[in-house]
Amino acid sequence: AEPPPLGPPQRDYLNTVVEVETTLPPQELLECVKRLEQQLGRAPSSQRWGPRIIDVDILLYEDRIVEEERLTIPHPQLHQRRFVLEPLAQLAPDLVHPVLKRTVQELLEELTSTKHPRPA
Repeated sequence: AEPPPLGPPQRDYLNTVVEVETTLPPQELLECVKRLEQQLGRAPSSQRWGPRIIDVDILLYEDRIVEEERLTIPHPQLHQRRFVLEPLAQLAPDLVHPVLKRTVQELLEELTSTKHPRPA
């Protein structure tokens, strides 16, 4: 089951993770993603977490760390979002977070045990 959407009341949506191979540098990939969102019908909105037809985030880019005004890689909340970590762990459980130096599977297990402690 998908978690309820963040922010104001809105329809449920599907979370997924995909792996992409590209020669584009991170900033150009971001521009490409933004154009794709617009082509698929995403309207500009000033409301954070408001309803939208599509929302694409760049979670990771190899082992790079990017801190720019419009782009932060790895995604700053990646390790705090179970709805991101679960599909990412299915795709690449041994992928190492370049800042936290832990695998996606380890981050998911940590988050799961923190939010829902396992019985001793």
